[in-house]
Amino acid sequence: MSYCLNPQCPQPQNTPEAKFCLTCGAKLLLRERYRAVKVIGHGGFGKTFLAVDEDKPSRPACVIKQFHPQMQGNCQKAIELFHREAERLDELGKHPQIPELLAHFEQDNHQYLVQEFINGPNLEAEILDHGIFNEAQIRQVLNDLLPVLQFIHHHRVIHRDIKPANIILREGSQRQGQLVLVDFGAAKVVTDTEIPIMGTVIGSPEYVAPEQTRGQAIYSSDIYSLGVTCIYLMTQISPFDLYDIHEDRWIWRDYLKQNSVSSELGKILDKMLAVLPSQRYDSALKVLKDLHPGGIPVAIARHLQTPSPPTPAPQTVRTPAPSHSQTLPPRTIQQPTPPQQQRVQPLQVPSWKCVHTLSGHRNAITGVAFSPDGQTLASGSQDQTIEIWRLDSGKRWYTLVGHSNWITTIAFSPDSKTLASGSRDQTIEIWDMTKGKRWYTLTGHQDGVEGVAFSPNGQLLASGSRDQTIEIWNMNKGKRGFTLTGHQDRVYSVAFSLDSQKLASGSRDQTVKIWDLNTAKEVQTLTGHGDWVRSVAFSLNGQLLASASKNGMIRIWHNQQGKWVLLKTLRADDQEIFNIIFSPDNQFLVSGGGQGIIDIWDVQKGILLETIPAHDSDVFTVAFSGDGQWLATGSYDRTVKLWKQ
Repeated sequence: MSYCLNPQCPQPQNTPEAKFCLTCGAKLLLRERYRAVKVIGHGGFGKTFLAVDEDKPSRPACVIKQFHPQMQGNCQKAIELFHREAERLDELGKHPQIPELLAHFEQDNHQYLVQEFINGPNLEAEILDHGIFNEAQIRQVLNDLLPVLQFIHHHRVIHRDIKPANIILREGSQRQGQLVLVDFGAAKVVTDTEIPIMGTVIGSPEYVAPEQTRGQAIYSSDIYSLGVTCIYLMTQISPFDLYDIHEDRWIWRDYLKQNSVSSELGKILDKMLAVLPSQRYDSALKVLKDLHPGGIPVAIARHLQTPSPPTPAPQTVRTPAPSHSQTLPPRTIQQPTPPQQQRVQPLQVPSWKCVHTLSGHRNAITGVAFSPDGQTLASGSQDQTIEIWRLDSGKRWYTLVGHSNWITTIAFSPDSKTLASGSRDQTIEIWDMTKGKRWYTLTGHQDGVEGVAFSPNGQLLASGSRDQTIEIWNMNKGKRGFTLTGHQDRVYSVAFSLDSQKLASGSRDQTVKIWDLNTAKEVQTLTGHGDWVRSVAFSLNGQLLASASKNGMIRIWHNQQGKWVLLKTLRADDQEIFNIIFSPDNQFLVSGGGQGIIDIWDVQKGILLETIPAHDSDVFTVAFSGDGQWLATGSYDRTVKLWKQ
């Protein structure tokens, strides 16, 4: 079946192989790759479709959200909601229990979001098919979802529509049995400057907290809704009937029948369900601590984002987008098996000490780079600015402004005179550092730029993009030289070899590719990573190549007569890794990862030397100064830190 996406089409069903609708003539493929199969939900601003991605040989399932604001009389409002949901999903989709955003675009006057399809039943279907949950299952629900709440609250988002229908039990993958939180169309982004006023009431009435019914959702409103979800799963009774309005109290225990609940779990649920926010848990982490008084298990703790931001004042709420609802054959919940720990015991006292903490950015730090002359440090941020800092004083010098979306990557030219910055706005800005202002803009990518790197001879600039391509730019002429194609998914990182003749690229397709820049062709593909390759780096002697992936794996490759062979594999507790870099003397490798951790590895021995709790949140970027005396780290906590041994 192929479903026509034209909202006015009277007969939208078509044959599976059709390219155009037989009734209205509309194109059936979005972006020449996404084919809608059937409607699975609809809301105030559009519809949600089950779809397939025909650009990939396996034709994987995905979910299309279509917005058609012209039917609502408020086009600008709907477009604003579309862009906000895309930003939310793009940021939050890196969590394995939140659907990933695959694409967002406009076609035929409609806005579209394409998301990962989560195969499995939602908990509403699960309870209908298999009956009420027991205490062990409720504890598993809490253990699975509380870290997700901690994650989204840490990213200043309130979900506002937590209920059984929006929790899917994943099946048919390595994460089978894992609960996934879906439908962020009603989510609210909390800002520091927003004035608390009455907003639009949003969410499912049976599950929303009292303050949310007045349009003033706060972080603990999600904890309340999760508590209501739990008592529904234990009773299969409408939450409206589980609260006695005459006595003004919950009576859920009266409906447990033969399903007993321990006093410990009962007290936790009661506190989650407290009507007054002041008497309720104000963070998911505190709920987990009460669930595990002997200490939160490692398998759960490693997924936590800490610390949580403070509970905000009541916030304005917004109109929801279409629902993402899926119902497939159910299965039982399984406890995930924690990965084996392969970390060597690190030094107890880190040898690297923080000398300066640089503050000033208003959002996450996504790139740091030292000027080769050793005078300055540049930091790029999701706040769309680049700050230039003096190394001698640790003070901000000046700010570069010009991008219209997140800055994702920055790099200095070898002579320190030029800085390149890549952005989600699909451009690369070239900055003249002798004048402290923008020089010119490189355009050509069809999606956000994720990585940039100058060749050691300064003649070339490489850029990797979410559009799956790598552009090679001629810096002598300031224009595009040629395009490298071959990756099957986003290119996150690029790095030049010492002789400027080869380029390495890491991609979401789980491969590293080696390119010959003289012939503009791929010469080798390195495999073995079980997840996205986020970062690649050459050692300065040109003999080693390191690659790091989302699942915490670091691989070291050795150059043997022009071919790269695997030398050793490092692991970091399955902790997510965002960036890696070799020290200038080639002795150490530094990796920045989740939960604010940086690891220092001995390259020759392949062992972990130090683990440093460097930041309060994920470390997105790391860099060494040319002399190896300074180490810089940038984090989601909005700070840059400078370290010395």
